Amino acid sequence: MTVKAVVFDIGGVLEMVEPIDAWLTRSAARLGVKGASFAERIRQIDPRELMGTGKLSEAEYRQRVLEAFDLDAGDADDFMAQMWDWYCGELDTELCAYAASLRPAYRTAILSNSADGARREEQRRYGFERLVDTIIYSHEVGLAKPDPRIYRLTCDLLNVQPGEMIFIDDTDDVVESARSFGIPTIHHRRTPDTIAAVNALLAGDP
Repeated sequence: MTVKAVVFDIGGVLEMVEPIDAWLTRSAARLGVKGASFAERIRQIDPRELMGTGKLSEAEYRQRVLEAFDLDAGDADDFMAQMWDWYCGELDTELCAYAASLRPAYRTAILSNSADGARREEQRRYGFERLVDTIIYSHEVGLAKPDPRIYRLTCDLLNVQPGEMIFIDDTDDVVESARSFGIPTIHHRRTPDTIAAVNALLAGDP
């Protein structure tokens, strides 16, 4: 099939994000909580990972953080601000410029597992709504990768078949699930390699 659309993940792809353990270690130190205790309290804040499908709001998460660590409102706000700084990472300007260059020849989109507040924070920092034609955030649609239903939704929104869409992601199980759905998928590791791989697929190279 002819490729008609290119879709990008955010964290680890369009954004360069340090490992979560680094952020957690800094947060534990700021709050004066030992590592094992801190990790357990973090796990209990959202043990069922409800934020990813929109079943736990940002405000509810903040309240749970406040209660888990016995924080005052100011410290809870600081925790959330630090969390968003980590979550949004640093923009991969080379890959974003490449994504922008694909329009209007190709439809473009972002498909991201996310949490309430992500659109606000990422738009404020990076203006992703101006970069691509559409953004699919898991917390807004109630589905998260690797659920195949979110790939079907993405295809429908872009009006393409799975084989007409390239998807770039950095997570093993997501890459495999998208491929199983029939989407040509690139496992992102290095930006130059990803750009070269997309260009090869656009040129019709196997």
